Amino acid sequence: MARLNSAPLAAEKAVYHSYQEDYVNADLHCHSTVSDGVLAPDELALRAFEKGVELWALTDHDDTSGLDLARAAAEEIGMGFVPGVEISVTWRGPTIHVLGLGVDAQCRELDAGLAGLRAGRAERAQRIGAQLEKLGSADAYTGALSFAPNPDMIGRTHFARLLVQRGLFRDVQAAFDAYLKPGRPAYVPHTWAELGAAVQWINRAGGVAVLAHPLRYRLSGTELFELCGQFVDVGGTGIEVVSGRQSPQFVSAMAKIARHFDLDASRGSDFHAPAESGLDLGEAPPLPDDLRPIWRWFL
Repeated sequence: MARLNSAPLAAEKAVYHSYQEDYVNADLHCHSTVSDGVLAPDELALRAFEKGVELWALTDHDDTSGLDLARAAAEEIGMGFVPGVEISVTWRGPTIHVLGLGVDAQCRELDAGLAGLRAGRAERAQRIGAQLEKLGSADAYTGALSFAPNPDMIGRTHFARLLVQRGLFRDVQAAFDAYLKPGRPAYVPHTWAELGAAVQWINRAGGVAVLAHPLRYRLSGTELFELCGQFVDVGGTGIEVVSGRQSPQFVSAMAKIARHFDLDASRGSDFHAPAESGLDLGEAPPLPDDLRPIWRWFL
């Protein structure tokens, strides 16, 4: 596999001659203890390598502080590395996520934007804790903090793990379904970044913007097409065609959208924890052969 170019991406897209000539086991979406994962960045790098990943990205929510450790670990074991981030965006009410791949974490505009989002996370977490206390879970905020090595990034997943530890639910998903999803009693709405702003931060940081797991947002077909059209208009480059454990029908649907909007295709496990993630690092199915892989930017 070609070596990763660590310099900021060129302004123009490189020409990719064949989408099938070299299969790359790329996993370009996962989370560490910097956000809501349970493994440290260097532990994730080792796990990815052991699972056969050849090109790996760390994409913590709204925080790039784990990238230096992740890069050093990946370089030490000889695995290609893409510095990334997953940015929280509010679009017409719902929260969506945009991956920034190949970003320069030293970019002032990106850093300032992410800092603002982290400040909002802390305030929202206190409100979630208050809601859970009303539901009978005492000291919920303090308890959730014990699951968050990075207190600036405390979020719903940390509260869900607390509720599981207290024996209220069998697993994190059950806690989300009962208390923490939109419409549930401990869900606290929040306004995140605007779509255009998030994509601009990524592009100014030398990266490429990828719409993450688009089928998780429960948008209608019309709404999803409108989101993708706006995403392209503001400078988006790619879409996750393969994200975690999803059916072949979902992959096919995302492939059609990638073709329609001429978007590059990405692939990732969205790995958080061995006991929680539906798919381990490197285990996502391959992209359809005719799609341009997003990793053409990094090889």
